[in-house]
Amino acid sequence: MVTKASKTIVLCSIANFVNSADRVIMPIAIISIADQYKLDLHNQGWVLSSFAVGYMSSQVIGGSAARKYGGKSVLAMAVFLWSLSTFMVPFFAHSINALLISRVLLGLGEGLGLPTVFHIFAHTIPVEERSRAFAYLVACGSIGQTVAALVCPHLHWPWMFYSFGSLGFIWVLIWYLFYTETRQEEFVQPPKVNSTNVRWSEFLCHWPLWSMYLAHFSMNWSNYIIMQWLPTYLTRHLGADAHHIMLTAVPYIMNSLLGVGLYQYLLD
Repeated sequence: MVTKASKTIVLCSIANFVNSADRVIMPIAIISIADQYKLDLHNQGWVLSSFAVGYMSSQVIGGSAARKYGGKSVLAMAVFLWSLSTFMVPFFAHSINALLISRVLLGLGEGLGLPTVFHIFAHTIPVEERSRAFAYLVACGSIGQTVAALVCPHLHWPWMFYSFGSLGFIWVLIWYLFYTETRQEEFVQPPKVNSTNVRWSEFLCHWPLWSMYLAHFSMNWSNYIIMQWLPTYLTRHLGADAHHIMLTAVPYIMNSLLGVGLYQYLLD
């Protein structure tokens, strides 16, 4: 029998699969887009980095939006927004300004995604199941990056966006058909908070937190450098072809294997 918790984990993990796959498309497609529309490295940098503008802007409000409007609606809206912005890229690619706007919208949608999933997990997944839920969530994200890195080099660049954008639309339909949201998501009681008056300054002055900030910063720095620029470097400087570009999937494969493997190791 499929439980509500298992169904929630599967659906949210698939959403993160699509989320992560959509991030990998542009770094591969930008090579062909730059050739077709004569974009120099400066403009390519703006296109690749504009995603982060939207991503940073919406992450903070993701959790509060889910609490106010419900996780089901907010996550559906987030996936639809980032899928639409992905699907429409071929129609905007001739205009650098329109391309930048579409990338910002992609970031806005994806920035809402994970905070909303965390909200849903906190209210629908039992405490003893949450480590497993997060392990599969992260692993599916890496699998999405892997699939995109393996498939996209062999597609004509508009079809990279059409195919993965369509996956998001299909997910939204499945989400509405199969995910049922209980009233205020009371399936599992959320953790109790002892104090709601935590000062923001404590997040800056608590030194143990800085170790996590620096570790997370370093992880994202290396991850996005590899994701955004490795395909261009391999193509422009080493003369790589489509089969060589597929090798950019190796870090994502290791990430997914270690994500689930570490969970199983800690469980044992």
